[in-house]
Amino acid sequence: MSDSSPWAVLFGGPSPEHEISILTGLQAERVLTKSGEDVLPIYWAPSGEWFLVPSGSEAKDFIDGVPRGSKPIEVRLSGNPGLYVKKRIGADELEISAVLMTLHGGIGEGGGAAAVFALLGIPATGSSLFAGAVGMDKLAFGGLMEVAGVPTLRRELLSATIAPTFVGPYIVKPRFGGSSIGIEIVEDVDAARAVSRASAHLRAGAVVEPYRPELVDLNISFRTFPSLETTAVERPIREARSDAAPGLYSYADKYLSGGAGSETGFMSAPREFPAKLAAGLADQARDIALRVAEVTGLTGIVRVDLLLDEQKGELFVNEVNSIPGAMALYLWAPTVTAAQVLKDALIEARDHRVVMPASGFGSGAALRAAGGIAGKLVGLDGPRG
Repeated sequence: MSDSSPWAVLFGGPSPEHEISILTGLQAERVLTKSGEDVLPIYWAPSGEWFLVPSGSEAKDFIDGVPRGSKPIEVRLSGNPGLYVKKRIGADELEISAVLMTLHGGIGEGGGAAAVFALLGIPATGSSLFAGAVGMDKLAFGGLMEVAGVPTLRRELLSATIAPTFVGPYIVKPRFGGSSIGIEIVEDVDAARAVSRASAHLRAGAVVEPYRPELVDLNISFRTFPSLETTAVERPIREARSDAAPGLYSYADKYLSGGAGSETGFMSAPREFPAKLAAGLADQARDIALRVAEVTGLTGIVRVDLLLDEQKGELFVNEVNSIPGAMALYLWAPTVTAAQVLKDALIEARDHRVVMPASGFGSGAALRAAGGIAGKLVGLDGPRG
């Protein structure tokens, strides 16, 4: 592939946030195309199949499945790895400079897609496998922040046998997943365990945090190319709804507040931007975001979610989104155009990607010294007598 090859945008994927990923992907494709870039939109369907979809597709085109005119893609990991558009006879390889990953939640954002593209040999945004996995594991991320000295609320595993070290009420969150799906608020540990057994989002693992309704949400984004920099701080404004717990910024608040038919969708959700904060808090938020970037090793365009106690002036890091909704373009808009933000991320992936040590064979000394494998199995056949 060469620098003149087109970019690609990948969206969809196996995740509860599949539809939001479609919206982000279509927006990103439109932004890049309007700026004169050549873009291949690639859809990862819930079935696991990949498709090259028509440029300029709309959200409604995906309501009943794969849009008309889409072409199946074969993902090859061995032989001649790459992405191939199937034909009646054979397949043509897609020449791609780099892929903009707009996958939200699931294995896509959690490092799985990064691993796939590393094996394919195609540069892709969205951080490394390892950094993405830490960002998607709330327990690991919380523990990493605590060890690194970044201010954060206590977060513990919801255990079937061991009670949390702090008293309720609790926020119960899926250990693995996005930042707003499957969250419950409960009074005590017995209730937390009950909802975790009942919820499909919590059965794979759950964490608990102290429920503090006085805390307000703040968001800030950082990017790592062409230099490490941050946006101003945003304060989302929750819409009053009877089904929302006080102090909880929900999935509906984040993604559906733009209203049906809104062309910008969740990018038009109500917000105070820049947020009106007490002296010093904006600088503190920026320092926390930069520290998160350093400690996690996340690259590209990242959003950091913060919690603020306005009375005490305390600021905490809550979660990190390695592939944020709408790519956090609305946070960068006052300083950098959307097209430039996306193109910079693609250039970073193409020219400055994180490369792990390559696998390969050593001198063969260990293999020669091993002898027969049968000898390695002695004593492994279970108890005797």
